[in-house]
Amino acid sequence: MGSTLHLVGFALLKITLILLVFVMGVATVLTWLERKYSAFMQDRIGPNRANIGKLRLGGLLHMIADPIKMIFKEDFTPSEASPWLYRLAPFLAVVPPMVIFAVIPFGPGDAFVISNAGIGMLFILALSSLGVYGAVIGAWASNNKYSLLGGLRTSAQMISYEVTIGLNLVGVFMIYESISLQGIIVEQGDVLFGFLPAWGIVLQPVAFILFLFASVAESKRAPFDAPEGDSEIVAGYHLEYSSMKFALFALGEFIEVVGIACIGACVFLGGWQIPWVQHTGGILLTAAEVGIFIAKVFFLIWLQMAIRWTAPRFRYDQVMRLGWKYMLPISLANILLTGVVLYLVKGA
Repeated sequence: MGSTLHLVGFALLKITLILLVFVMGVATVLTWLERKYSAFMQDRIGPNRANIGKLRLGGLLHMIADPIKMIFKEDFTPSEASPWLYRLAPFLAVVPPMVIFAVIPFGPGDAFVISNAGIGMLFILALSSLGVYGAVIGAWASNNKYSLLGGLRTSAQMISYEVTIGLNLVGVFMIYESISLQGIIVEQGDVLFGFLPAWGIVLQPVAFILFLFASVAESKRAPFDAPEGDSEIVAGYHLEYSSMKFALFALGEFIEVVGIACIGACVFLGGWQIPWVQHTGGILLTAAEVGIFIAKVFFLIWLQMAIRWTAPRFRYDQVMRLGWKYMLPISLANILLTGVVLYLVKGA
C-alpha cells in the first residue's frame, strides 16, 4: 500500500512539474515573448504598458494582465449557436496538445517522463490528429458563415499536413528501428565517422525541414494562418469566441508550439543527449542532460517564431498546393531514398 501511494505521488509530481510548471509556464511566457519578438522584427517597442507603480519589467507584467483582462471580459454566446458544442470546442483545442507531453522524455530513464510508452510516437500522432476537432466543432457550433469557412480551411489544412508530418517521421523510424521516443533518443547517442552525432537532423535533414514547416502549418500559425484569415474571413473558426474561451484557443496554439519543439528535439536533435558525452548516470550529468534538452526546446521555439515573423503569409490555395504538390512527393521520395540507403548499408 505504501509503495503504491509512493508511485502515485511521484506520478502526480511529474505531471505537476511537466504540465503545469514547464508546459503552462512556457506557453504563458510565449504570449508575451511572441509580441516582444514581433515588435523587435518590426522595429517597434511592443507590450510595455502593464506596470505596478514604477515596476514594468519590460512589459513582462502583461502575462499577468492578460488573463485578468480575459476573465473580466464579457463571455458572449451567440443566440443561434449550439450551446454545448460551442462550450466544448475550446477544451478540445487545449486538451490533446497537453496530453502528448505524457510521453515526452525530458531526461534519461523513467524519472523524467510521465509514461515511458513503447508506442510514444504513435500516441503523439493519434492525439495530434484530434486537434482539428476543437477548431471544426467550434466553427460549426458558432453558426457563423465566416467561422464555418475558417473551420473548412482548418480541417483541410490540418489533415493535409498531418500526412506530411507522419511521412517525415517514417524515415526516422526506419533508421532507429523504434517508435519509442526514449528509444529513438538513446539510438542518437551513437557517433558517425568518429565525430558526428547520429542525430535525426544529420541522418534525415530533409525530413527535419519538412517536419518543421508541416508542424507550423498544423498549428495554424503564420505563414500558414489561412484558417484565421483576418483579411478574408475576419477571425475564422474562433470569430464568435470571447473572454476565456478565446483565451483557451490562443493558449492551445502556444502549447502546440512547445509540443512541436519537444518532439523535434527528441526526434531530430538528440533529445537529452549531449554531443560526444556518453550517458553514465550521476546527478550532475543527469541535470546537464535535462538542461540541454530544455535548451534544444527553446531553440526550436525561437525557430518557429522566426519563421512566423519572417516569411510572408500564404494564400489558402498556396497552402494546399505546397502541402500536396511539393511537400508530400518530397516526403515520399525521402522515404524511398532512406530505404535504398539502409538496404545498401545493411547489405554491405
